[in-house]
Amino acid sequence: MELEQCRKILTRYWGFTSFRPLQEEIIRSVTEGKDTLGLMPTGGGKSLTFQVPGIALDGICLVITPLIALMKEQVAKLNSMEIKTLMIHSGLTREEIEITLDNCIYGDYKFLYMSPERITTPLFRSKAPRLNVSLVAVDEAHCISQWGYDFRPSYLRIPELRDLLQSNPPFLALTASATEKVADDIMDKLAFRQRNVLKTSFERKNISYLVRKVEDKGTYLVSTLGNINGTGIVYVRSRKKSREVAELISGKGFSADFYHAGLVQETRDKKQKAWMEGKTKIIVATNAFGMGIDKPDVRFVIHWDIPDSIESYFQETGRAGRDGKQSWAVLLYTEADKNRLMQSVAHKFPPVEKIKDVYELLCNHLQMPVGSGKDTVHDFNMQEFVAKYRLPVIDTYNSLLFLQREGYLEFTEEINNPSRVHFIVGRDDLYKFQVANEAYDKFIKLLLRSYSGMFTEYVVINEDSLAARAGVTRDAIYQFLVKLSALNIIHYIPGKKTPLIIFTAERLERKSLYISPENYLHVKEKYISRLDKMIEYAETDTKCRSVMLLGYFGEEAERCGNCDVCRKRNELELSEYEFDLILKAIKEILSKENPDAGSLAEKTGYPPEKAVRVIRWLLDHKKIVPDENMRLRWAVKE
Repeated sequence: MELEQCRKILTRYWGFTSFRPLQEEIIRSVTEGKDTLGLMPTGGGKSLTFQVPGIALDGICLVITPLIALMKEQVAKLNSMEIKTLMIHSGLTREEIEITLDNCIYGDYKFLYMSPERITTPLFRSKAPRLNVSLVAVDEAHCISQWGYDFRPSYLRIPELRDLLQSNPPFLALTASATEKVADDIMDKLAFRQRNVLKTSFERKNISYLVRKVEDKGTYLVSTLGNINGTGIVYVRSRKKSREVAELISGKGFSADFYHAGLVQETRDKKQKAWMEGKTKIIVATNAFGMGIDKPDVRFVIHWDIPDSIESYFQETGRAGRDGKQSWAVLLYTEADKNRLMQSVAHKFPPVEKIKDVYELLCNHLQMPVGSGKDTVHDFNMQEFVAKYRLPVIDTYNSLLFLQREGYLEFTEEINNPSRVHFIVGRDDLYKFQVANEAYDKFIKLLLRSYSGMFTEYVVINEDSLAARAGVTRDAIYQFLVKLSALNIIHYIPGKKTPLIIFTAERLERKSLYISPENYLHVKEKYISRLDKMIEYAETDTKCRSVMLLGYFGEEAERCGNCDVCRKRNELELSEYEFDLILKAIKEILSKENPDAGSLAEKTGYPPEKAVRVIRWLLDHKKIVPDENMRLRWAVKE
């Protein structure tokens, strides 16, 4: 397949005349049938690397993603572009999944989005050999690695697709945050036929990384916002804090709103839309905000609270400056933040016996008998559960995540499933029913005029919209739908909004529930290591912040010249080269002796006036300290 065809697809559907850096290389690789790992920064256009070849290649592209909200967003967007796309996730009924798979086998659909836990179900495994899959795209591929920051056991089953799919498609793994160790593990776990990593630099030269150590964050934030124009995001760690900070800056005359996962979907959509359109300038949000958002003119991302990993921080700051213009990433930091972060370890890792308590109570709550329940899906109200059993919310949440890591269950984010309708009779039988049942005739005609495709698949409907068109109440529409469903004319699934629990293994007795001590300690050690790296980033005032971030992902880079550390160095009126040479000389001298400042400047072998500037900078930043005799020694570990 010629790349020219892919460029035509890019222009036709997305309006671009050329690919971004690395997109073309990845597309060429997968269209040549090669397993490929694509490492691209947030905002680099990952989706196009499988969407363009997915359209160009014969067959259907299978997209594996753990984020149901993002899945729905991409599916809706592709369908709005008249690119036929379907999805399968845990919020669908067996009937919906079966119809969806049959449409993929016999229809001309180009994409099937799936959550990873669906791969292991008997229904999918029975249908998979008949799917003509052209490409398997694994998004958020770091989830497959034990070394990744968001490991999910369900991802380990993805390689089984190689045996299930008769078409032998290439695999494309995509992630925006993977160290070299994680990258190697991804290719190993996905059984790549050959090692093939394509990556672009993660460097964002237009973003200035700043850390501000301030006790009064509110005052500093208001002052900063007064000096930065344009739209931005302020990230906080709690839902309560999102409202408080939004009210604080709104009270100072800024256009601001708050956003978190606890809001109803309609409210979240409205808030996001207002920000995307520039009606709201500043959104104060938890990390629930940002997935799949591509707003090019975000001028700043400010973290009120320190994140718990470099990966999270880099992804979130990466939402700034996607238009290539100067932007800022600011971290507000205090010693108290460090203490809170380290204290979070205890909540993040409940005692093993507590995890077993949560498992047992959950199974009882869902009335799950021992030895049953594998592959069952349950609505799950967390607030109701913790209130009923008087459990601490944070500890319970993290216990569920541990049970997920051990492969006992999947705990999904909140799913907003709208109402769906599917006609289960053919057109001829429906006509006979309408003739024999005049009371339903007008409503059925309204339904068919309002929506198409209901004979071949489940179609999303809106009861309020139907009520407005018919001039009746919403309840009247609901009753019509329920009655037609009871008469086996349609299958009606009312809308609901809830998180889900999927049991990936049968219920075990408490004594048989095994939480691997090695795995528990391994995950804990990884988490603490990430905290340490994040704290090191916040506390350093000698290393270029861009160099630190890129170095974490195994990328070498030169000093950026724009972060707060570099700007302080720039004030010395020394080139980076000069500064580093003098610094190296000072380190070597202080490793052998402890001279006073004047002698040290002379001993460097460089012009004393320049050496003095570096010495003064090191003293100001407490990297070197004098003793009672004013002799200098190195004070930090490098």
